[in-house]
Amino acid sequence: MKKFATSIVTLMLFVTAITVISCNNQNETKPVAVDSKMSQDSMIKRGEYLVTIMGCDDCHSPKKLGPNGPEPDMDRRLSGHPSGMPIGTYKQSDLKSWILFNQNLTAFVGPWGVSYAANVTSDESGIGSWSEKQFMKALREGKLKGMDNSRPLLPPMPWPSFAKASDEDLKAIFAFLKATKPIKNVVPPPVPPKTLASSK
Repeated sequence: MKKFATSIVTLMLFVTAITVISCNNQNETKPVAVDSKMSQDSMIKRGEYLVTIMGCDDCHSPKKLGPNGPEPDMDRRLSGHPSGMPIGTYKQSDLKSWILFNQNLTAFVGPWGVSYAANVTSDESGIGSWSEKQFMKALREGKLKGMDNSRPLLPPMPWPSFAKASDEDLKAIFAFLKATKPIKNVVPPPVPPKTLASSK
């Protein structure tokens, strides 16, 4: 009986080891296929789902205070950093070891300078004039407005993670964003580190 119990324990340890090794050897996860014949309404719904679970509101939506603290202001959802909203003060020395966010979580200060969350609503000041091809290029290659000779997207935009999404998922996100309420909001341009250093 003791020998049988030892054999069972050994077998369980072996199976656990094989499972751990096989899980660690998976370099990347394959995106789940989406029906390419999905209706436009279904694409938009899927896009909204993806935008919600991927945390796009965390940076791209201005915040308001709710019962549990800051929460996305759904009246200004995905409209980016509000134009005209100043960012707080900071010490230049902090930027060597800190990345700072404003109270709205729409402006970011770090070694790259100051970056602002973009307006990704369907307004012309957002992505209203973008093509699907531009959107895909922006998220696949980290290019501003999906244009070849543009600057890279700045932190904290996690475009390398979005680049791993399937074409179908990115198309669904784009379909949802193009269907959003247009909100006019011209987000300020980023401030490069040299300008930042000379202004403080």
